[in-house]
Amino acid sequence: MKLPRRQFLHLAAGAAACPVVTRTASAQSYPSRPVHIIVGFPPGGANDVNARLIGQWLSERLGQPFIIENRPGAGSNIGTELAVHAAPDGYTVLFVGPTAAINASLYEKLNFNFARDIAPVAGIVREPLIVVVNPSVPAKTVLEFIAYAKANPGKINMASAGNGTVVHVGGELFKMLTGVDMVHVPYKGAGPAISDLLGGQVQVMFATAPSSIEFVRAGKLRALAVTTAARLAVLPDIATVGDFVPGYEASGFYGLGVPKSTPLEVIDKLNKEVNAGLADPKLRARLADTGGTMLAGSPTDFGKLIAEETDKWGKVIRAANIKPD
Repeated sequence: MKLPRRQFLHLAAGAAACPVVTRTASAQSYPSRPVHIIVGFPPGGANDVNARLIGQWLSERLGQPFIIENRPGAGSNIGTELAVHAAPDGYTVLFVGPTAAINASLYEKLNFNFARDIAPVAGIVREPLIVVVNPSVPAKTVLEFIAYAKANPGKINMASAGNGTVVHVGGELFKMLTGVDMVHVPYKGAGPAISDLLGGQVQVMFATAPSSIEFVRAGKLRALAVTTAARLAVLPDIATVGDFVPGYEASGFYGLGVPKSTPLEVIDKLNKEVNAGLADPKLRARLADTGGTMLAGSPTDFGKLIAEETDKWGKVIRAANIKPD
């Protein structure tokens, strides 16, 4: 049967519009089932702590569980690769931390290109590192620690949450600028590193604030300095490394990303809800409790930050000749 031209054109236009309507409806109903947030580190560190905070907020706001899925290994590359190859439907979200910027220079060959394969969604928080020592270390200031380290070259063990983490490169930047000789001891995450620091097996760590600040407050670790340009409101009596080492600054940044080709409507919805969380007094207070500075902003803003950090840490990695395990 031959359709009249007007009826044919109407049906054709409707068929062409179907994919758009379907995508829009899908984005409007998102999420209709649990969402997995992949964290490339074990529980206990800054990535995990912050992921759980934002995951709880998104669960409450969007009415579906946002499940934290810890997939540690290879400096977070295992978790990132899982996200890269996941369906781009918004149900697999990557918790993005500073290793995303660091690994781009640290590893010569990766099975993905972060800037190409992961779409930025939203920045959440930027957090300082805290230079913490076991109480057995006699130094109480950065200058005293530098003098102690130079008097004991190669005898001080510097823990990190893993080779190439911001905890590691933050310490390497300190070594470069001060000329001290410390032995890097990488762990599989901040939790086990802090555990050995508490036990005295290692002496110093440029630790993430969420993983260390409660031990500082309890007097179980001694804070020598914070690594940001300014002092922290939550630790007002602790100096900055830059007060003694000009030009030093290091911090971790955290946010969300999704596989490329994820619908823009889904990205925008997640971005909107994250920004709403960062404006919520209760969530802001919890993030600020460890000295965090809220990021917020657009997906483009977060992508720009990742690019800037990639350039900064790439220079440190090349200068210090840092290699992956």
